Amino acid sequence: MPRILIGLAIFGALLMSTETATSYTDSIRAWQKHRDAGLRSDKGWLTLVGLFWLKPGDSTIGSAPSNDFVLPKTAPAQVGRLHLAHNKVTFTEPSGAQKVLSSDDNNPDVVTAGSVSFFVIKRGDRFGIRAKDSLSPALKNFEGMSYFPINPAMRFEATLIPDVRKIPILNVLGQTEMEESPGLVEFTQADHAYRLRPIYEDTANGKTLFFLFKDLTNKTSTYQAGRMLNVPLPVNGKVDLDFNRAYNPPCTFTPYATCPLPPKENHLPFAVNAGELRYKDGHPYETSSN
Repeated sequence: MPRILIGLAIFGALLMSTETATSYTDSIRAWQKHRDAGLRSDKGWLTLVGLFWLKPGDSTIGSAPSNDFVLPKTAPAQVGRLHLAHNKVTFTEPSGAQKVLSSDDNNPDVVTAGSVSFFVIKRGDRFGIRAKDSLSPALKNFEGMSYFPINPAMRFEATLIPDVRKIPILNVLGQTEMEESPGLVEFTQADHAYRLRPIYEDTANGKTLFFLFKDLTNKTSTYQAGRMLNVPLPVNGKVDLDFNRAYNPPCTFTPYATCPLPPKENHLPFAVNAGELRYKDGHPYETSSN
């Protein structure tokens, strides 16, 4: 699944057996600070201002209302023309200069027009244009995130039960992608064993186990469609499963993200009172599969 997501979530990795309570608390606070800095970045999710789906052929883009894709007024009236054909997108500037734009989520070709930038994304068999504005009102008005009190009891030394397979992951567009899962991660809470199934995600810190999960707090205090969690890869079959680092998906801030949704097997029947709280009212995506 292509995701630039979540390079915002550092997963940091001090060993549970040697970490003191003070250093653990400090590590979570550092994670929260890093998360806040990422959200306030002029390239972060709060800068999203548009998501435009391409049809075969030409589409114009710029701030003038006559364009097929209308950008904020901080962009020029005419930025250029996009052409979709044979699974590639070609951008033509007003000067006539052309370039095929990469849709690689980890290294897209970015077109800059004033404070606005845009790039190509590919979701399933669809190509789109994602637009960002470093002067977006959402970024300007961002109030910061709130968190549950740091709760060491919500950090578990879990066990990976190998069961490698591809699993279907639904996104908010209604599309399903098959993702590789290494198995089930089992942990014990209040004398009951629970299992979650992660997939893999590449982040700025390397490959992680990536969890999409729901729990009882989604009804009241956390993001309605679920939260996310990145943890280090297993060491000797053990997983540092720390819900104090759980965070909201980008869809909580903007309707222009294409977030994956938790699979049914990752719905926990208890309240995970740890990690990031809902931001304002959120942007609730719910589907019949949830």
